[in-house]
Amino acid sequence: MSMARKLYPLGIQTFERIRTENRFYVDKTEYIYNMVHTDSAYVFLSRPRRFGKSLLVSTLQSYFEGRKELFKGLAMEKLEKEWTEYPVLCFDLSGGKHQEEDQLNRYLDYILKENERRFGIECDAVDANVRLANLISSVYKKTGKQVVVLIDEYDAPLLDVVHQDERLESLRYLMRNFYSPLKQCEPMLRFVFLTGITKFSQLSIFSELNNINNISMDEEYAGICGITEEELLSEMSADIDRLADKLELTREKTIETLKYNYDGYHFTWPSPDIFNPYSLLNCFSKQSIGSYWFGSGTPTFLIEMIRKFGTTPIEIGEREMADVSDFDAPTETMESIVPLLYQSGYITIKDYDKATNLYELGIPNKEIRIGLFKSLLPNYLLRSSQKGKVAIAQMSVLIKNGDIDGALNLLQTFLATVPYCENTKYEGHYQQMLYIIFALLTDYRILVEQRTAKGRTDITMETQDHIYIMELKFGKTADEALAQINANHYADAFAMSDKKIVKVGIGFDVKDERNITEWRVE
Repeated sequence: MSMARKLYPLGIQTFERIRTENRFYVDKTEYIYNMVHTDSAYVFLSRPRRFGKSLLVSTLQSYFEGRKELFKGLAMEKLEKEWTEYPVLCFDLSGGKHQEEDQLNRYLDYILKENERRFGIECDAVDANVRLANLISSVYKKTGKQVVVLIDEYDAPLLDVVHQDERLESLRYLMRNFYSPLKQCEPMLRFVFLTGITKFSQLSIFSELNNINNISMDEEYAGICGITEEELLSEMSADIDRLADKLELTREKTIETLKYNYDGYHFTWPSPDIFNPYSLLNCFSKQSIGSYWFGSGTPTFLIEMIRKFGTTPIEIGEREMADVSDFDAPTETMESIVPLLYQSGYITIKDYDKATNLYELGIPNKEIRIGLFKSLLPNYLLRSSQKGKVAIAQMSVLIKNGDIDGALNLLQTFLATVPYCENTKYEGHYQQMLYIIFALLTDYRILVEQRTAKGRTDITMETQDHIYIMELKFGKTADEALAQINANHYADAFAMSDKKIVKVGIGFDVKDERNITEWRVE
């Protein structure tokens, strides 16, 4: 049976275009109606990049401009009775990335000019804050109506320099200046909406706009961005079937594969399961399971911050507990990488413990795990990319077939041909590197230093039918490593499992060969 193919809005963030070109749109207009009919005139929403924030801003613009025809058939059509038109000022700060102070000043000048031109306003002031204040008051006088201000990616100019204190200071001052009129113009404003990834506390926007409502963790708005599991199953049912045909899988297996790769986000608790919209739509469009969100931009600032904090891959890979105040930690005064990893979408809420009021955080899905560890591997190995990909893919197949011996042989050969990043004889360096390599073995659950009743294993890897308990010994023999697994009865923790338990003792030479020298499998 042939199904009419949907047009997906790939790379299109304009509500008007999606609706007039009849492209696929997940109806989020009820959230918008609720948001603009609350007590707050100032609202802030944080979500990771490519999660639909810009589309949300564009939808708000169409709504406040009274473009009723674009909302035909959507929840908003039934909810809104008034359709009052307001003048809307839009500022997209994403164009202000990677800029020095004078460049950023010119960019602010450009986006102010665009808005002045739309409303036929002349202004000869130089300072951005004077221009913005003048723009709001002139539009207010000219139209006789309160003004709506929409700011997309308000933090974009600052994110790339967050690890460079001096540059951050000058750019932050500039942006604080630009945003300052939003407070003094309050009587002339109907609604102010800002999106971003992180929360820069020292920006006047959060210290001066003390009445700003941060809805990022509100249960009511948990599904405002991204595609919920319910939306996937109801509105994209035919897409699932078409993908199942292409992948030659059952519908159930296809849903499971989509969940495993792209689902797993929660921005509060309780929350529906949320899929990464960019990856999901790309997957349906290209009819293939790929690494789309991660492939659309390497998180350079994040890698820099991971270095700055000395955070290890193992720490990122393990589940972590966090207090609610950690999510709100201002980027400039953060004491750990956790808030930034969370806000950027590399870890997400996995559970909540009512008694301690703590959230459990973890990597959302396979796409993020693989993407993140791939971008961390070059910190441990030089020239690791092509050879590494091939070796890891081959190891993966061997482990799937239960051949751990062959996989370790391959790893030994690979490590012998790739130079290490720095001449380190530090055990932790190799443990982190081996952890990344094992974590990249596609579909396996990997645990490091998992606590068991009798001690800790080094690496536990769970595949479909095996549990591998691996002990790494630096400068010692594989027999000593194996003896430790047995002496500490690590395997007892998995006695209830119906999977085959394989113990692997690995000897690693830190001084001369800097490689796996031997292993014993039991």
